[in-house]
Amino acid sequence: MNQEGYNPYIAAQTQFDRVADLIDLDPSVRQLLRQPSREVHFTIPVKMDDGTTKVFNGYRIQHNAARGPAKGGIRFHPQETADTVRALSMWMTWKCAVVDIPLGGGKGGVICDPHNLSKGEQERLCRGYVRQIASLMGPVQDVPAPDVMTNGQHMLWMLDEYEAIHGGHYPGAITGKPVGLGGSLGRTEATGYGVIYSLREALKALDIQPASTTASIQGFGNVAEYAARLYSTMGGTVIAISCWDQHDGKSYTFRNLNGLDIEAMISIKDSFGTINKEKAIGLGCEILEGSEWIAQDVDILLPCALENQITVDSFAKISKKVKVICEGANGPTAPDADALIQERNIFLVPDFLANAGGVTCSYFEQVQCNMNYFWPKDEVLEKLDSKMTSAFQAVYKLSREKDIYMRNAAYVIAINRVAEAVKLRGWV
Repeated sequence: MNQEGYNPYIAAQTQFDRVADLIDLDPSVRQLLRQPSREVHFTIPVKMDDGTTKVFNGYRIQHNAARGPAKGGIRFHPQETADTVRALSMWMTWKCAVVDIPLGGGKGGVICDPHNLSKGEQERLCRGYVRQIASLMGPVQDVPAPDVMTNGQHMLWMLDEYEAIHGGHYPGAITGKPVGLGGSLGRTEATGYGVIYSLREALKALDIQPASTTASIQGFGNVAEYAARLYSTMGGTVIAISCWDQHDGKSYTFRNLNGLDIEAMISIKDSFGTINKEKAIGLGCEILEGSEWIAQDVDILLPCALENQITVDSFAKISKKVKVICEGANGPTAPDADALIQERNIFLVPDFLANAGGVTCSYFEQVQCNMNYFWPKDEVLEKLDSKMTSAFQAVYKLSREKDIYMRNAAYVIAINRVAEAVKLRGWV
């Protein structure tokens, strides 16, 4: 989850401090927004299939709820840390604010590896997690969703436990549920599509036709898959994809300089985003070291996997041809690498703008659950496109007007919106 020496929470605070200085943020508001408003750390005893009991550590962290109920996913990961969850909860606040949806930021996590748990053990873990936070979550308090290594089934188990505790149906208490049981059509595609909606607008701003571009992508999970699909549909050519191989614990880059057949690559990956190496060679792929995705001679880099991938060291490998970095992952760029991106005049679409499609569609799911009326997929994606496009245009306009970096412009809009809500509520 975190690379040695890198702390995502410090990175999130560094980014915040930079913009707080830029807008001369009131000291009391700064102190309030620089840290989470509430943290819950707890243990979850789970009866294992062999009759033993294993104790897991879990977290739910709410950064700020001035603009609405906290919103954020729950991660299952063996290297989960409180600081990772703190950073992600903070980024969720800015993500909801920059796309102007009435939600705050939260995040959750459990230190575990679901690959090593049976289906029954995963269900008991999910139900145990909810029992620990049942009084703190809900449609008007804090709305969880899936994240790394969690899915719609996990969310449905959690919702069922929440409803059993509270004695009623509360479909808006959790999002990312299966379609037909309160889930929204289009949610699967939402984050990846949102990344490409943002990229499309960036290319328009640069007067570049998508069909004339090439891209390299880090990751091949849900976000990267749908980003690759939509980018290819727009005429762009993906020449490299990097993904983690869970079988040997290494990452690899799969490259075809003539362009990868995205549908064929999807057909040879497993549910965890691992590409079958032998079949990839059969499709004409070269197999390189995992870190080589960033060194490809392309127009666009799409980091859609892990945090802290674009650092001062790795930036030296980025081709002079790269014109756009569109951050599909959370926190993929280390704070000290931002200055290098600006110096090179690479157009950056920051993470909490680019990947806000997921939480935007989660908000749509809440709305539909509250109405008990569900929209067709085309309507969901049309609304998503409209939201993402409006958010991008607002950030780009401010960036141009004030001659500031796109990441800073996104932060200025998000922080100002949250600060205004905090002040109007009389919290400071």
